[in-house]
Amino acid sequence: MTWNREDGVRGAGPASAGGTMEVACDESGSDGENLLAGNTDVFAHGSVRLSVESAAGCVREIRDRIRSPAVEYKANQLLREKHRAVLEWFLAPAGPIHGHAHVLLVEKAFFVVDRTVDLLLDDRSAALALFRAGPLVFGRERWREFLTASNQLLRVRGGGEPDESADGFFRAVDALGHTESPAEVSETLARLAAARPAADAYRARIAADGFSLIPVLNPLLSAVVMTAAHWSAGSESPVQLVHDRQNMLTPDRIDWITETARRSGAHFGGLRLVEARLDPRVMLADLLAGIARKISSDELNGHGDATLTALLRPYVGAASVWGDARSWARLGAPTGPAQRS
Repeated sequence: MTWNREDGVRGAGPASAGGTMEVACDESGSDGENLLAGNTDVFAHGSVRLSVESAAGCVREIRDRIRSPAVEYKANQLLREKHRAVLEWFLAPAGPIHGHAHVLLVEKAFFVVDRTVDLLLDDRSAALALFRAGPLVFGRERWREFLTASNQLLRVRGGGEPDESADGFFRAVDALGHTESPAEVSETLARLAAARPAADAYRARIAADGFSLIPVLNPLLSAVVMTAAHWSAGSESPVQLVHDRQNMLTPDRIDWITETARRSGAHFGGLRLVEARLDPRVMLADLLAGIARKISSDELNGHGDATLTALLRPYVGAASVWGDARSWARLGAPTGPAQRS
């Protein structure tokens, strides 16, 4: 075996000159602004704080354990049943990343509701009760129509004509409003029905200069901000994130991430883009994100693996954007919803 737990711990300190803490990041499940009709129902953003040497040793150990000559490893390799022991070793308390890794989870359907209520009402606390009413109160078809209309309203690209997407959204709100629901939910729907001016103003901004807007429906940007906040909490050293290259991470958006993170109190030293295959730390972050996305999606859909969910739980960040109470009780805090970024 080529990896040593003690070596990994000793190498886990700041990896850059000048006392900067480097943390490697990658994501899994990104479908841009298409959150409801994409390939996945969960987005995961993984981050790992290890030295390059320790991460490289971990990658070599994975290679030895699964007996694969691959240069770059993906989550689906470790998620195969024949490699179950390697997957459990990777996540285990005695494994290579425990205590040095973090993952932010986003339940995409809830993210749509959360962002819609925030945009139109500036009151994110109201989103959770509305989401949890969902198909149980309103019926599966009406609820799906509301989610789809909300996604369409907020999309910067492919959102249709301003009036058309707004009309569709308020028709969906009206349909929900005709169904008896808890008082808190009824009040939220009434407030949404009266929020046409805010919706029209948002769609007008998109029509005027949509390309310059920060897309509120893409979870990657806020996930990077929350990752910076997590690693900088309690640290005197600035945190620099080393992230796999993404088309979404343009210079303007990196500037937005930097400004937002610092404004929220994070001791953020910036974001550097690399190719995952050239940095073993990013490779491990990619593995963690892909594994977390699959385990949490299984849990969300009612067929989770109790052993894997328990192994993942120590990595899951409290700032995850998650609305489903049953699955969150297993993935995160046993009481209350995830905090929302």
